[in-house]
Amino acid sequence: MKSFWPVFFSLPILFIACETQPAYDLVLTNGTIYDGSGSGPYIGAVAIQSDTLAYVGKDVAIGGKTVVDVKGKAIAPGFINMLSWAVESLIQDGKSQSDIRQGVTLEVFGEGMSWGPLNERMKEEMKKQQGDFTYPVAWNSLGEYLEFLEKRGVSCNVASFVGATTLRVHEVGYEDRPPSPEELDTMKQLARKAMEEGAVGIGSSLIYAPAFYAKTDELIELCKVAAEYDGMYISHLRSESNRFLQALDELIRIAKESGIRAEIYHLKAGGAQNHPKMDLAIQKIDSARMTGLEITTDMYNYIAGATGLDAAMPPWVQEGGYEAWRKRLQDPFIRNKVKKEMMTDTDAWENLYFMAGAEGVVLNGFKNEGLRKYTGKTLAEVAGILGSTPEEAAMDLVIQDGSRVGAVYFLMSEENVKKQLKLPYMSFGSDAGSLAPEGSFLNYNPHPRAYGNFARLLGKYVRDEQVIPLEDAIFKLTHLSALKLRIKKRGLLQPGYFADVVVFDPEAIQDHATFEDPHQYATGMIHVFVNGEQVLKDGEHTGATPGRVVRGPGWKGEG
Repeated sequence: MKSFWPVFFSLPILFIACETQPAYDLVLTNGTIYDGSGSGPYIGAVAIQSDTLAYVGKDVAIGGKTVVDVKGKAIAPGFINMLSWAVESLIQDGKSQSDIRQGVTLEVFGEGMSWGPLNERMKEEMKKQQGDFTYPVAWNSLGEYLEFLEKRGVSCNVASFVGATTLRVHEVGYEDRPPSPEELDTMKQLARKAMEEGAVGIGSSLIYAPAFYAKTDELIELCKVAAEYDGMYISHLRSESNRFLQALDELIRIAKESGIRAEIYHLKAGGAQNHPKMDLAIQKIDSARMTGLEITTDMYNYIAGATGLDAAMPPWVQEGGYEAWRKRLQDPFIRNKVKKEMMTDTDAWENLYFMAGAEGVVLNGFKNEGLRKYTGKTLAEVAGILGSTPEEAAMDLVIQDGSRVGAVYFLMSEENVKKQLKLPYMSFGSDAGSLAPEGSFLNYNPHPRAYGNFARLLGKYVRDEQVIPLEDAIFKLTHLSALKLRIKKRGLLQPGYFADVVVFDPEAIQDHATFEDPHQYATGMIHVFVNGEQVLKDGEHTGATPGRVVRGPGWKGEG
């Protein structure tokens, strides 16, 4: 009895001591929780333990090693960028500043071109096409590229579709012909490997050469492979203008015949004469969904798109790749033919130049330093400076720059943008890199969506114009996108999920980037956590790079 008493006496003391120890690594308390499900918000707390959400609920008194009071601020899951072109910018600067400062914690690549699978010829081409920033192409497969980013260190998570264009270039090159049965079989094998490495599906971008050369049957065969792994087909339609509705029919056919889920990249009706087609397109999508097909969409929140001057010229002149294209543009006979086609409305190819007009095409990206003085000018203005026609100026710039030349095209209507925001199956993508207003990023003017797409949604369209409620916007930015991608434990504030969390001020979040001055960060995002590690604190980047590869449902590895 004498030896038992001290042990017995100490038990309540030990119990009290354990009870007062902080339960979690970090607690965000008193915030307004938008859990990503689309349900209404509530005041509560979110606790993080290591890389995982350990508590989400209404108890604001829970303890943690660090407790941050975020009263009056929104707490939400990290946002998913469904169309990211940060494939190179993250190699250059892994901090992903322009997107992290908007709350993006997952970048999804693969609009037609993916950074794998590559053969030696493709790797040499990639090296040759590099501009201000050069890097070794130290991978072959898509999975190896994503792992390369993770090992290099990135602040955001990364995922990718495997590009249908990449598969075609791997086997067919830049020729305008169908693949042979043997080539198609190899393309399908490469697609299978990419899906087993964790690709989330097949991505296409069908207005550009050489993707333009792919027939519907070829895409169906590739999608059948992705469908076996519950992957998704996601596509820049073959037309977003004169043949918009027919291009949508093609996507629906691909989904039906391959048994795959399908999404339309950056849904839009380009060109004033095509704006009324949006209502018909939505009817087509809704009708397909009613038959059981899972057809969804994403968008960026602007009336202008950004691509290159390749979208101003017919695909036939681009067959064989850039060098063949450049050579043809120096032939007087071919130049005259291209000029006439650029000035002609057509259903045969996607003529963005005709739809926007020379005054509606703003040049924003040059590889040749000597041409950067034209950055921010319209094609009409540059033609005036050069004393030529806009069509001739476009061809000369492509020849002189050693690239397709970046360009912004004003094509869409604000009325349709607002209509699209309300669609229940709409997600969001920047269609841009993740940049910073420093270094070689300043050598070109990106579309302002690179700095403002997500903040613009939450500020302009949710708070100021009240087009959709905040809980709906957050659902579309988070859980809806995760469901589409079939990724695990992301997109919700739910215990057991990865701790990708954002804290922002709904009354202050705002985009500032403009077409004239795009290198401006959005404001109003306060804290961002990726896999439980803080990458944005009080609006400033911490320098942390905890990003990981996020893999699709076909992943054959562990985890």
